[in-house]
Amino acid sequence: MGLTTLIVGLIVFFAPHIFVTRREARARLIARIGETPYKIAFSILSAIGLVLIAYGFARYRATEWVNLWYPPVWTRHLALLLNWMAVVCIAAAYIPGHLKRGLKHPMLVGVKLWAFAHLMANGDLGSVILFGSFLAWAVFDRITLKHRSDPGGPVLARGGWPGDLVAVVVGTVAYIALVLLFHPIIIGVPVIHG
Repeated sequence: MGLTTLIVGLIVFFAPHIFVTRREARARLIARIGETPYKIAFSILSAIGLVLIAYGFARYRATEWVNLWYPPVWTRHLALLLNWMAVVCIAAAYIPGHLKRGLKHPMLVGVKLWAFAHLMANGDLGSVILFGSFLAWAVFDRITLKHRSDPGGPVLARGGWPGDLVAVVVGTVAYIALVLLFHPIIIGVPVIHG
């Protein structure tokens, strides 16, 4: 039941995110129902998807765990570094600077790093489905961005090194909170053992 719920959650979550890449269909839907109802529906579907993903993955971990391979210990250490970089990238998506400009789509870079790090350090079926789906979506979304006539997302003022410093500090603080609080309390798995 856990894997099924996880997969349903992934479908519910990614359906609106993939629909966004269909710019003409999206524009027609917004013209028909309005931008605010569209954003509300997008947010509700995404939230429902995330709840189903979290619940499904938790049930899977508790009752259906399937090991596919056993990653070496060093992958966990590398995953720590990659996840820190991922959180900094996600922070940079909202803070104008050289990082945002250089990465072009730092949110997608962050999601790809996060998903890859988790795939590398976890060898179970549920992790492959969960993190593999996020990695595939981020790659797909980045490819579609190259073919869109509109860049998507708000245009932010240009920033420089001070913005990058803020992104690194904010990302590092968020990363520490994720490692020390969120992961062990919400996910139920400590990132740093012993």
